[in-house]
Amino acid sequence: MKVSVIGCGFGLALAKLWSGRHEVVLYTKFAEEADVLRRTRENVRVLPGVLLPDSVRVTSDAADIKGADYTVFAVPSQFLDSTCAELIPYLTGTIISVGKGFINIDGKPERLSEIIKTHYPHHPVSVISGPCHAEEVGRGIVTCAVCANSADNASDTDIVNTLSTDTFRLYNSSDLIGVEIGGALKNPIALCAGVLKGYEAQNKLHGIATTGDNTFAALVTRGLAEITRLGTEMGADANTFSGLSGIGDLIVTCGSEHSRNRRAGFLIGQGMSAADAVKQVGTVEGYTALPAMRDLAHQYRVSAPIAEELYGVCFENKSPAEAIYNLVTRPYKQER
Repeated sequence: MKVSVIGCGFGLALAKLWSGRHEVVLYTKFAEEADVLRRTRENVRVLPGVLLPDSVRVTSDAADIKGADYTVFAVPSQFLDSTCAELIPYLTGTIISVGKGFINIDGKPERLSEIIKTHYPHHPVSVISGPCHAEEVGRGIVTCAVCANSADNASDTDIVNTLSTDTFRLYNSSDLIGVEIGGALKNPIALCAGVLKGYEAQNKLHGIATTGDNTFAALVTRGLAEITRLGTEMGADANTFSGLSGIGDLIVTCGSEHSRNRRAGFLIGQGMSAADAVKQVGTVEGYTALPAMRDLAHQYRVSAPIAEELYGVCFENKSPAEAIYNLVTRPYKQER
């Protein structure tokens, strides 16, 4: 099979993963980036130590991606729309999205597969999502994820059989909405988890202990409740959020130091402004997805107090202490 991978962050890790089994082309629109990758076989800024095999063809010429059986979009959500538009003449076969987030179109948050479909209405579209840190995928760490397909695409079983490896196991899902929602909404919750841990570390410097592992576990659990409530209102199967693209992805993103969401949140919890934290860390999907999560909760009339309080911290100068107090003093209720 020919696999064309668009994007040199997570995309580089996937290109390395599939290089021993398929013809792999790794595309970036930046000629200088392509030149560096061809010479060094490494993206030092994003994935230091993950080396591309010589068999992976690195290119900035979009014509080289033509004829692919699978084209994999692995670009940050904010660049997906423009990238799709640029590559319309060159795409063939099934399109796979591995990004996680939303894109705001005319004031409405759209899922990434919906954006892809607007540009490629006649192509089958699938989504791969789950607990997949690029650093570990690129190093051959055993990883499991989920492949979900659009209504016009019955090829997810083919994708699973073709793109699974000894270290990258894929499962099928028919819940495209749930798989995408889980991947997108876990990012704001992970950002919040980082805020909590940064706030905790800052307090410990002053001999104060008001939050800890109990608080962290509560945040992750109640965060999953918010994701599930909103996801089901948007048409997802609630069971999806107990799987790899739900709780699995949430666990790894909230708890791992590989997570840019957690790292940026940690800085915010220690007192840095959200804008400065994002500038320091780089792409932070939780920060860009947070307004969409809040807007969707309002649109579907779903209670999302964690998202509301985090929005206050990130965009309205609310302190983490005030946000925590507001959450734990809310009216008492049934857990479900």
